[in-house]
Amino acid sequence: MSAVIETSKLSKWYGNVLGLSDVTLTIGPGILGLLGPNGAGKSTFFKLLTGQLKPSIGTVTVFGAPIRNNQRTFRRIGLCPEQDALYEELTGWEFLTNLLRLYGYGRAEIEARAERALETVELLEDRDRIVRGYSRGMRQRLKFAQAVAHDPEVVILDEPLSGLDPLGKRKLIRLIKDFGREGRTVLVSSHVLPEIEALTANIVLVHQGKILASGDIHYIRDLIDTHPHIVAVRSSAARTLAGHFVGEPYVHKVRFENGGELVLFETSNRDRFFERLTRYAADTASGVEEITSPDDNLQAVFDYLVGA
Repeated sequence: MSAVIETSKLSKWYGNVLGLSDVTLTIGPGILGLLGPNGAGKSTFFKLLTGQLKPSIGTVTVFGAPIRNNQRTFRRIGLCPEQDALYEELTGWEFLTNLLRLYGYGRAEIEARAERALETVELLEDRDRIVRGYSRGMRQRLKFAQAVAHDPEVVILDEPLSGLDPLGKRKLIRLIKDFGREGRTVLVSSHVLPEIEALTANIVLVHQGKILASGDIHYIRDLIDTHPHIVAVRSSAARTLAGHFVGEPYVHKVRFENGGELVLFETSNRDRFFERLTRYAADTASGVEEITSPDDNLQAVFDYLVGA
């Protein structure tokens, strides 16, 4: 793999608070998913990669050169930050064209690039609206547009799907995958596993500032699937429902809440559990009203994997 980004023992702390610790990675073209719960260090890592922060120790290079204060390399990177950094009083068109001016393009080139970027994210019809009036999803798309308008070779997207409706997510996922297929280096962070799975099979797990694991999705899935999951089922016949699962080798615990209307199952094999539950719930006499997974989040998975 040809290295585009390389880090060696990259670490950052803020006083006594650890932001990132001893990260060594080699990243080439294609899409890399950075997966971890909120506060895991994903944004700190991206800020170090883009030269916004100076490492406490360790090194980071992009295209073989140190990134810190490297304006030539900055031009080759596009960044979509997690937090909004928009000029609220400008229109979407004004925001994008003013940013493109910083790259030294002529007026015609600026307008062509801005129009192409806004059309890509389906905001061209809203180009003259004040950014303050944009919805959350529109703001996310505008941030993506400014990240790619200058045609960067490296695209860094920090929680880009946050706030988008399902249709908006599918459209942006398609755009991100298109950039990866073009041979660019695309880094995407998320705390939602299905979002990363929809984008790439190449994943890095981040927890408390450290790389917990890295590899393809099958390896990561094997790790995550060892985590015992809690499934909550609301049923008017909860005790009868529980009786159908007690004694199954993949069901470790069963308990009741909410006056016995809610039964919580702890299972080590969600596929087998849901297969049987689906068959049971299809019976109109089952009384099943709702199925949820209250610990179906990365923090629970990571706590389990690190033995918290």
